[in-house]
Amino acid sequence: MDRVSIIIPTLNEAGCLGRTLRQLSILNPPAWEVLVVDGGSQDETVAIALSSKTPVISSTTAQRSVQMNLGAEAATGDILCFLHADTLVPDDIVAVIQKTLCDRQIVAGGFISLMAGSQHTRWGFSLHNYLKTYYAPLLFRPHLFFKGFRLLFGDQVIFCHRTDFLECDGFDAELPIMEEADLCLKLVRLGRLKLVNRVVESSDRRVASWGELKAISIYLAIGFLWGFGVSGRYLKQFYEDIR
Repeated sequence: MDRVSIIIPTLNEAGCLGRTLRQLSILNPPAWEVLVVDGGSQDETVAIALSSKTPVISSTTAQRSVQMNLGAEAATGDILCFLHADTLVPDDIVAVIQKTLCDRQIVAGGFISLMAGSQHTRWGFSLHNYLKTYYAPLLFRPHLFFKGFRLLFGDQVIFCHRTDFLECDGFDAELPIMEEADLCLKLVRLGRLKLVNRVVESSDRRVASWGELKAISIYLAIGFLWGFGVSGRYLKQFYEDIR
């Protein structure tokens, strides 16, 4: 079977990285490798990764698109899986990814993201995240929707063949946000994207910090502006970093 490399971009993720790495250590079957790409953390992120014997790649730029590209360059697996440090995955994720990409018409995939925190499960946000995978391409890129375009974001744990990632030149290093959406647009030229009918659990820390009303307003505004062609470099000003 194809070997799966899991790439985790980090910046000050000491609060959640240990839990994520512990879970990755019990995957069945195991990942071929897990790589942490750190953007200059000032907390214990790097120490936590090293204590779990996870290789750490240092990035001089604290930007996910740059960090994930560095991880892809260093990875030796056949499949690249990009995982946020605050996202938990099922223990059979490697087998699910391998089975999904056995269909060569499918070039990439992601999972249903259930947004949750210590006190809440954000059912409304989770439902919207699921629906936007379909309605955003249908609304803004209908010609691509029928060719298999699905809009996947980082909290959905995007995965693809390494060869297809390299053919698309990876993530656009100039984009501070929406880099996953841009990658999906490039990958659909090679085949279909699939939303796998399995759940991953992503942190609700941004919604908890912003509040639900502000969060949904920001998400919708950024999504629609991007759909109408506004650059991610401009949209970044509305999307503050939350740790």
